[in-house]
Parts: sequence; structure tokens; C-alpha cells
Amino acid sequence: MYKYILFDLDGTLTDSADGITKCVQYALKARGIDEPDLNNLRPFIGPPLVESFMNFYGMTEEEANFCTEKYRERFAGTGIYENKIYPGVPELLEQLKNAGYTLAVATSKPVVFARRVADYFDIAQYFDYITGPDFDGSLPTKADVIDDALAHFNLTGAGKAQSIMVGDRRHDILGAKACGLKAIGVTYGYAAPGELEQAGADYIVNTPQQIAKVVEGE
Repeated sequence: MYKYILFDLDGTLTDSADGITKCVQYALKARGIDEPDLNNLRPFIGPPLVESFMNFYGMTEEEANFCTEKYRERFAGTGIYENKIYPGVPELLEQLKNAGYTLAVATSKPVVFARRVADYFDIAQYFDYITGPDFDGSLPTKADVIDDALAHFNLTGAGKAQSIMVGDRRHDILGAKACGLKAIGVTYGYAAPGELEQAGADYIVNTPQQIAKVVEGE
């Protein structure tokens, strides 16, 4: 049924909460905002950073851009490695690749960082394409990122039915819907209770192994 599997990165392939929240904390401090509890910053995991700084802290776009730059300042050398791959993910990717599926990463993380993470965890070998926003502001929404992946594989119209998106936040699900794709929501990531259901996920799974069962139609 499916041939192309698009994966979110943070919260779907890797558990990046430690690095992301510490970098957000660092960025907020640069704006004079002290947030000692990293758990309060977990909602930043997944959505675009500028959007999150504006939504969660009432910042202007200019202020949010400043904090995003400060975030990346720490992330580039430290936060990117405060991360770990979810158990079972390498085995899932190998299984799907060996079964003939075409895999891609479609993330809101800057694509240069996404590629470094994939290389760091030795999973880049499984992906035919890794896409995400660039530092120039390209691909600002998850739908834009997914569209870029579809364009890379020349999937249009009815051809989109060959693809499915896998992610852990409502942005992944809504982005997939905006592009005409079905979506698998994973509960082991960072979604709040009920978030994936409310966003309209077509399937909800609790482990990486269950992703393969959905894709293979079991």
C-alpha cells in the first residue's frame, strides 16, 4: 500500500528533550527570562522555534528570531549531542529499508542539524532524502517540509497515496493532512495526552515496532 515513509526526527527517531530544552533555557536567559524547570519547556520540542517563542512567551517576531539564534548558538556545539536514539528505531529503519520502502526525514529542525544527527547515530544510511528548513527561512511549516519531500520523489496527485507521515506532535499530523497524506502518531514522543487523536492521526502506535505493522498492513 505504501512505498514512501516520511519520518519526523525529534520525538520520533530520537529523544532530544534534554538538548532542546537546555538550549531553549539558554535562549530565554539571553532575553532575561529565567526558567529553571526544563519540563516547562518540553512543548518547544517539535514545532518551529520562532513560532514557539512567540506562542509560549508572547514575543514579537524580532524577539523570537533573536532567541532562535541564541538557541542555535548553544545547539550547534553542545545541544545537538544531548540526544539519544529511541530503542528499536535502527532495527525498524533497517527492516523497512530491506523490505523495499523508500525512507525520508521530514523535520522542522534545520536540515544541516538533522543531517548531523542522522550521521551521529549512524542512521543516515537508511534515508534517501533528509529535508527541513534552512537558516534562510525556507520551509517554515511542517506542511512545507512534507511538500518538499513529496516533490523530491515526484509524488503528486494520486501518487501521494503511496506516502505516509510518521510523527509525535500535532504539527506532524496536521502537516500531513494539509498535504493529503495519512499519518501515524507515535505516543512515545512528546505529544500531550489526546493531542494526536485531536489532530486526526489515522493510526496511533506506542512503539517503533508497531510502525512497521501499520506500514505493512498487518
